[in-house]
Amino acid sequence: MSPQPVTDVPSGTTEASTITDRLVAAADSTADRLAAAADSTVDRLAAAADSTVDRLAAVADSTAEATPRLLTRFGGWLRSEHWLPQLIRFALVGGFSNIGYFLLFMACYAEGPQLANLTGSVVSTALANELHRRLTFHASDRVGWFTAQLEGGGLALAGLAISSAALAGLDYVAPGLSDTAEAAAVIAITAAVGTLRFITLRFWVF
Repeated sequence: MSPQPVTDVPSGTTEASTITDRLVAAADSTADRLAAAADSTVDRLAAAADSTVDRLAAVADSTAEATPRLLTRFGGWLRSEHWLPQLIRFALVGGFSNIGYFLLFMACYAEGPQLANLTGSVVSTALANELHRRLTFHASDRVGWFTAQLEGGGLALAGLAISSAALAGLDYVAPGLSDTAEAAAVIAITAAVGTLRFITLRFWVF
């Protein structure tokens, strides 16, 4: 048998195969680069997150260490003899005495509202005077219990008389006030009487 002639591969097919190989190699290279870039970005983000967490933890630790010092300073200031801490203590004592009045009033209401009001007023006023002596003005070493009750009770009666007279005068001068306006007037009068009581207790009684 005679040998078969060798058929040449067309040049166009060879070029197409070469281009395909180059495209595949370029795609693989691009994919490798993108994967490397993604890994690097993830590593950087993780490092940044770890650094942020470390900084936040350090700030939290610093705040936790500073908080007791701030509370200690605030407590020392609140117990000081400056007028503003005394005014805060005065308001707190007033709030506690009002709660005591309410509880006593409710406990004695079965005996009649007048008796309940009298009992609540007397006991809550005596309690407030003693708390002012001990806590508000720190005067337990220089003002006796009887003096505090006598002068503080007198001031309480004077404040009650002033507020009652002011409300009566308000009803006479402006009888047509709305409920909101009258409530605002009561609050203003009570605040004014309370301020005068604080000033008098601070500079005269204690």
